[in-house]
Amino acid sequence: MATSTAPIPQAELRARFALSLAQLYGQEVPAYDTLVDVSREVNTDFVARHGADAARLGSIERVTAERHGAIRVGSARELAQVARVFGGFGMHPVGFYDLRDASKSSVPVVSTAFRPIDADELAQNPFRVFTSMLVHDDRRFFDADTQARLEAFMAARTLFPDELLTLADRSIAEDGLAADDADRYLELATASFALSREPVDHDWYFHLERISSVAADIGGVPSTHINHLTPRVLDIDDLYARMQARGIAMIDEIQGPPRWEGPDVLLRQTSFRALAEERQFRHADGSIQAGSLRVRFGEVEQRGIALTTNGRDLYDRLVAEQDRRLAAAPAGTTRVEVAAVVWREGLPDTELELAAQELGFFTYRVGDMAPATGPEAPLRTLLETGALIAEPIVYEDFLPRSAAGIFQSNLTDEGSRDDEQASTFYDLDRLSEVIGLPISDPTLLYDAQASASLASAEQALGLRITRDA
Repeated sequence: MATSTAPIPQAELRARFALSLAQLYGQEVPAYDTLVDVSREVNTDFVARHGADAARLGSIERVTAERHGAIRVGSARELAQVARVFGGFGMHPVGFYDLRDASKSSVPVVSTAFRPIDADELAQNPFRVFTSMLVHDDRRFFDADTQARLEAFMAARTLFPDELLTLADRSIAEDGLAADDADRYLELATASFALSREPVDHDWYFHLERISSVAADIGGVPSTHINHLTPRVLDIDDLYARMQARGIAMIDEIQGPPRWEGPDVLLRQTSFRALAEERQFRHADGSIQAGSLRVRFGEVEQRGIALTTNGRDLYDRLVAEQDRRLAAAPAGTTRVEVAAVVWREGLPDTELELAAQELGFFTYRVGDMAPATGPEAPLRTLLETGALIAEPIVYEDFLPRSAAGIFQSNLTDEGSRDDEQASTFYDLDRLSEVIGLPISDPTLLYDAQASASLASAEQALGLRITRDA
């Protein structure tokens, strides 16, 4: 009997990689396993309460298996290598995030996320990794001497072995790997993100930490590692309460949109606080002494509907209004309390209205009700009559302010920055040049998916769908 020589497809490699990293992280950070257990409980109970509606933003199988990771690298060379490693798993760079000005703390990184971009690939396994690169030439954070030392330090280390990069390139070229190569690829990739036990240069690390804890975690250690691994839940408020009931210290609040009666949009995130992890430090006299660092934490997320450009503009205005009201509110008023009021005033409270105003992204299928006759019909009319059914597109990406808020909540202190100095310019195009690959604009990906479904609906209905937006 002949054996199959077909390669293991990238979607399967990606699923195995996510599981392998979860096992590694659970061994390194046992509280992560608690987070996963509680997430599973929350999702099971949510499905029991809501039935079929619980799958509105993804099947329970997908949600339960879903993870996003986060890593940090220090240079353009390292980021380009990361792109090759993740590319072999069918994960492509999507979105640009500048965390340097997203919070009051010193977070000198720019980021992208590596994830599948095809809807079928996302459905099979949506593993994504939020990947940050240190902007070590930004004078607001690093003087010339520190920059030079950082560049020398990172040039001398090797994060990813040549064998791993070769296998990654082969998987990219062949859309997967043969079984033996796949096993080796997964072994090497997982090991590359394990926490190093090599002693850390004490004086160098804490020199960087005075500038930024994030900078120290990137440029003060000999390797990269998983910073957090994030399960997805259907009710993050329930998760937050259950974790606290188990005695696990959570950050002060849930980041992102508030809990309210209307549709969930974009992304809500929270985490348990960074835990002290034992590390060995090399001191100036050559001695090795035990110490600890607090750099890794357990994050969890609840995903909502992706917003259109108009929807994101509205979201940004609501956030600005929330900040304005919070600044003027009595002492003790929380951001979440203010935000819920602002959301009720400014955001449609039904999916249908979110779709009719084209504030959210949806795919569209023909319903059972006959459409109005004529050569064309408004989108709103077709939705209201049931001729078209809108299915929400899940937001697969991230929010700079929320990411920075999670980072800030887990920092040992706010670090230092000199805003009188000039910053280093980055945008999506420049980071694309660094990676050596085009970074996809997530809004264009969602729009293409929505537009394709509308075109199919027009063909099925035999009319042109007019749109107000």
